[in-house]
Amino acid sequence: MINMTVLGLLGLLSLFVLLALRMPVALSMLGVGFIGTAVANANKFIGIGMTSDQAWARGWKIAFSNLSGETFEAASNFNLLVIPMFVLMGNLAGVSGMSNDLFTAAYRWMGHMRGGLASATIAACAGFAALSGSSLASAVTMGRVALPEMKRYKYSDSLATGSVAAGGTLGFLIPPSGGMIIYAVLTEQSIGRLFMAGIIPGIILTLLFIGAIYLVVARKPEAGPRGERSGRTERLIALRRAAPILGVVLVTIGGMYTGFFTPVEASSVGAFFTFLVALWRRSLNLKATRDVILQTMNATATVFLIIIGAFVFIPFMSLTELPAQLVTLLTSLPIGGVGVLLLIILAYMFLGMFLESMAMLVLTIPVVIPIAMGMGWDLVWFGIIVVIVLEMGMISPPVGINVFIVKSIAPEVPMSQIFRGIWPFWFAMAAMLGLLILFPQIALFLPQTIVGG
Repeated sequence: MINMTVLGLLGLLSLFVLLALRMPVALSMLGVGFIGTAVANANKFIGIGMTSDQAWARGWKIAFSNLSGETFEAASNFNLLVIPMFVLMGNLAGVSGMSNDLFTAAYRWMGHMRGGLASATIAACAGFAALSGSSLASAVTMGRVALPEMKRYKYSDSLATGSVAAGGTLGFLIPPSGGMIIYAVLTEQSIGRLFMAGIIPGIILTLLFIGAIYLVVARKPEAGPRGERSGRTERLIALRRAAPILGVVLVTIGGMYTGFFTPVEASSVGAFFTFLVALWRRSLNLKATRDVILQTMNATATVFLIIIGAFVFIPFMSLTELPAQLVTLLTSLPIGGVGVLLLIILAYMFLGMFLESMAMLVLTIPVVIPIAMGMGWDLVWFGIIVVIVLEMGMISPPVGINVFIVKSIAPEVPMSQIFRGIWPFWFAMAAMLGLLILFPQIALFLPQTIVGG
């Protein structure tokens, strides 16, 4: 017989080995969860006196039943319709030129200030995040628009690339965040409440990023020269061009907050209105439509496979009782709730140096959620904490995914310069974590006032 705790640790070790060998996270979790479930159940049946052959036959039968059952449950989950709808909304926003309009409007209003172009990039990333829900999409889309402009005005490479990489991470926090959807599904929390919880922290973090830019250019003015001052007419025209985007965001988020829409209905309404804007702008030819559909299907299939892998892996971890033992261990430490939270944050920061954010989210949920519940934390508030730490991982060396995205857009900029540029924003995220720990109502105020929530 194998000790269940040892089996759980072996499962986690196997998972990290597979990820180190570059196996997709979904298939890694699926494989480890499937085999681990068979071994754990066979081990249990041997312990109650079954023969080895009988125990293994029952173990494999349960593993196959779990694989098919969890796959069907994930694929038929009605709430997960928000994923393809919000992905579609983001893709339609990209192809219809909304991202350019967002950046232009932000630039007209902020470009004349020191570091104004970088600040406009952050503001535009925040706006596009409210349409796409993807950090990668925000970084790619805004990077292609903003980096050439900042290069033209002779911005320092570190500030220009750092602002795009950091601004892109807002797509993981500002609703409709794909990371929040997966967190909500895996922890059985309300998607709508999590979306509401991300709004105020998202706004504050955007302002902290802009504050970080101000500090950089205050110390080194040549890093972010002033741009041209736009006239009132130009500003109003740019704002009018961006009005459809703001309208879609207000309808979807406002509809969820007032209880007029469920998150699923809001995602469908948002995708429909974005589709109408794309038609009105005549940006949907046959090729563009085909690309939007294929990109949406590809992103949706990827996310669903990750969720299925998590649904198979989580029951295996529960069987090993490893999360429960971690809860007992951490709650017995004389460091208090804040000490335990800081340990979890530090663990996430360490993992963020090596793992992609979505992979880290689905891998750690089975372990950290029992700890959060054991400590009596609000899981909505804890979800925002987790999301922000995952954002930090997106720009942390050596595997910050957004840094590599920016590098692909600006290949002439050395990696050292890009990583140098992200540190002011990384510390801004750390400051946001501190604010959330000191003032949990920053995240909980809107979910507590949501109609029907």
